[in-house]
Amino acid sequence: MSIPGAVISFILIWWLCLFTVLPMRHKGVAEEPERHAKGADRGAPVDPAIWWKVKTTTLIAVPVWAIVALVIASGVFDPARG
Repeated sequence: MSIPGAVISFILIWWLCLFTVLPMRHKGVAEEPERHAKGADRGAPVDPAIWWKVKTTTLIAVPVWAIVALVIASGVFDPARG
């Protein structure tokens, strides 16, 4: 796998992992009315915890990407040949 291919595959895997992590630790304004800001949407998160989600996404994406890279490097699956 080339370096650009490795970077692109990592970004794609990271992005997919992000969408699996985003719903975690979600507490909407409707679930915590005492922290409700007037005019806020009921589905808006009280605390989005973005940095926790970025760290968790990275911790999940790195081993997944390593497995994918090892499979491609071993020759079991070669995206160039199909």
